[in-house]
Amino acid sequence: MFEKVLVANRGEIAVRVMRACEELGVDTVAVYSEADRDAGHVRYADEAYNVGPARAADSYLDGETIVETARRAGADAIHPGYGFLAENADFAARVEDSEGITWVGPSSDAMERLGEKTRARQVMDAAGVPIVPGTTEPVDSAEAVEAFGEENGWPVAIKAEGGGGGRGMKVVRSADEAADKLQSAKREGEAYFSNDSVYLERFLENPRHIEVQVLADEHGNVRHLGERDCSLQRRHQKVIEEGPSPALDDDLREEIAEAARRGVAETDYTNAGTVEFLVEDGAFYFLEVNTRIQVEHTVTEELTGVDIVKWQLRVAAGEEISFSQDSVETEGHAIEFRINAENAADEFAPATGTLTTYDPPGGIGVRVDDALRQGDGIGGDYDSMIAKLIVHAGDREECLARSRRALREFDVEGLVTLIPFHRLMLTDDRFVEGTHTTNYLDEEFDRERIAEAQAAYGPDETASEDDDEEVIEREFTVEVNGKRFQVNLEERGAPPMPTAGGDGRGGRGGSRPERSRDDGGGGSAGGSAAAAEGERITAEMQGTILSVNVDEGEEVESGDVVCVLEAMKMENDVVAGRGGTVVDVLVGEGESVDMGDPLIVLE
Repeated sequence: MFEKVLVANRGEIAVRVMRACEELGVDTVAVYSEADRDAGHVRYADEAYNVGPARAADSYLDGETIVETARRAGADAIHPGYGFLAENADFAARVEDSEGITWVGPSSDAMERLGEKTRARQVMDAAGVPIVPGTTEPVDSAEAVEAFGEENGWPVAIKAEGGGGGRGMKVVRSADEAADKLQSAKREGEAYFSNDSVYLERFLENPRHIEVQVLADEHGNVRHLGERDCSLQRRHQKVIEEGPSPALDDDLREEIAEAARRGVAETDYTNAGTVEFLVEDGAFYFLEVNTRIQVEHTVTEELTGVDIVKWQLRVAAGEEISFSQDSVETEGHAIEFRINAENAADEFAPATGTLTTYDPPGGIGVRVDDALRQGDGIGGDYDSMIAKLIVHAGDREECLARSRRALREFDVEGLVTLIPFHRLMLTDDRFVEGTHTTNYLDEEFDRERIAEAQAAYGPDETASEDDDEEVIEREFTVEVNGKRFQVNLEERGAPPMPTAGGDGRGGRGGSRPERSRDDGGGGSAGGSAAAAEGERITAEMQGTILSVNVDEGEEVESGDVVCVLEAMKMENDVVAGRGGTVVDVLVGEGESVDMGDPLIVLE
């Protein structure tokens, strides 16, 4: 087993990996950006290193810096978690080529074969696994999209080769949308995965989303751990996941699981992975392979008792899987709820703020995976997830009842979350009956019910700010050559004292440091010099500028898109409220902005 593992990620998944390492007697190294100086994964790790500014491309996606950090820290393995570099074959190869450092995941060659969606479709087709009609090579032109739509029928899904979780996926419903949607998908693919290649699939209108967890070692053993149902989605992003699927009978369940196992077995794949399928009208189609741990791996862990993250580490260390396929049994039912900082009543718009109250539920069958604590803040630089609530019970009916209790107990104040939405879904007939499909929320659900649930179950927005720090917890640290060292001092009840870059990493179980500055990175438009006079178009939320569509001197009309702002996985068009002439452009592509920052000035 390894002696020290660097976790190349942040948030709850980084802490999840670190907990598995601790139980195996392995030390952990965190990496963090400027925006994450006080983050939970930094507090938990045995060591922590600064790898760059808030922008992910300059920190968490900087593979060269992360590998060099592993060398400096003396880590003998790197675990990527999910997202960021987890499915980047070039990064995996970089780690594999680094003497003395092991990559915790499938080989870079296997990631190339299965991580790039077009190649994965070719591999699975050759293995006899049904695939959705689509292209097996990337497409580059709107004309190719139009031709595919005319031949196979509309709508068409454009998907980023390195994508997942709805990122880089655009649905084209007519030829008129082809050019814009193609560019949008390519832009997201480049922004999130450093890969702007896209491919096409026929878009199924009413499918279930079923995925199978697999685990394979270097000794030829391949196991499937059953399926999960991830059909409740919004904008193609999973919101609630459960297992086993209420939509499958035993024969179809076994057929899908065996197809996943067979497909993986024929690709020389090792470590954990997820094979995803779409199921419609009793038929199933291969969708993609996620060559990493999934957000919802917790559902499978609760059903099977298998610690998937520990097995990732064991397999990477060369151990053989010790259990047979016949010994894998699922018990009861499990549901995972993503507790995101999002306002479901406002089209799931991301929210930022401070957790003035954070009191998660407990009791039998209730698990919470998180990294945040009361007093921590949610910025707009990264994912909106606060925690994952996983509920396990003897059957689905009991699991739904236990979930209602757990969500009622989950007390979060200071910012809006999806808790009211989840509580609503547990009263929804379609979800309770298990008959929902992937388009249910976007196309069929009554949105007024969401607003009512938000009003009934949401936090009290009139809470006084008088509670903000009569008691101050402080923990001083110093940073030397990018590595954090703890001074190990804490004061309570003292007046605020200015600090110069005090960070605060307390190690496992350490106290939370006082947050001495706002989350977020450089490049914010808020620091711009005084802009020209005129009407300012401002950012409605914190995020990153993906593109600027206007230049100084250009004429715009009311409703024109002047720039595109990405906030927590979603592209948001910033439009002009009236016509005029652009007299000042205050932001550029890749810059971070805060809510209210001026972007464009019109006269």
